Amino acid sequence: MKKFELMALPYAMDALEPVISRQTLEFHHGKHLAGYVNNLNGLASPPNPSPKGEGSLEEFEALKELVLNSEGAILNNAGQILNHNLYFGQFAAPKADNAPTGQLAEAIVRDFGSFEAFKEAFQKSGATLFGSGWVWLSADKDGKLVITQEVNAANPIQKGLKPLLTFDVWEHAYYLDYQNRRPDHLAALWQIVDWEVVSKRL
Repeated sequence: MKKFELMALPYAMDALEPVISRQTLEFHHGKHLAGYVNNLNGLASPPNPSPKGEGSLEEFEALKELVLNSEGAILNNAGQILNHNLYFGQFAAPKADNAPTGQLAEAIVRDFGSFEAFKEAFQKSGATLFGSGWVWLSADKDGKLVITQEVNAANPIQKGLKPLLTFDVWEHAYYLDYQNRRPDHLAALWQIVDWEVVSKRL
């Protein structure tokens, strides 16, 4: 029995177009993420409790445990699965003037000055990360929002942070649609963020 499963996307393959194309999603989810799942299943001993399918609390906690307590190939593959599950789970169909509301919106204004200032800082962090990795919005133990750059398969939980939102800046996330224009990719992603999902992570 497989120990971890490829997450089911909560939307159709073409639902994020034109921000993320069907072709990119098919490769990114169906090839890259599936590869990490297959790799981890060949490396890791069964977690306890055993995960009960994609998106389950048990699987999420099992992945966190591996990210916090493993190294080498297990850490790399578990980290990429955790990162991608959070990434793919935070999107919805494109929406004009897409912005957070409620407690999350208030926290962003409190800690960054404005939503526009936050977006600018977040995009800059993603655009300037050297090589492959992720840019994250997280909350620290006091609830303060912070932006971090995480290389390769790293996750903010390794720094004691609670991850809320992430943009993937590995080239496979955007190259078919944007070629080398990483900043354009980052700027477009705001249209598809499901802020309700991100708010629930807070």
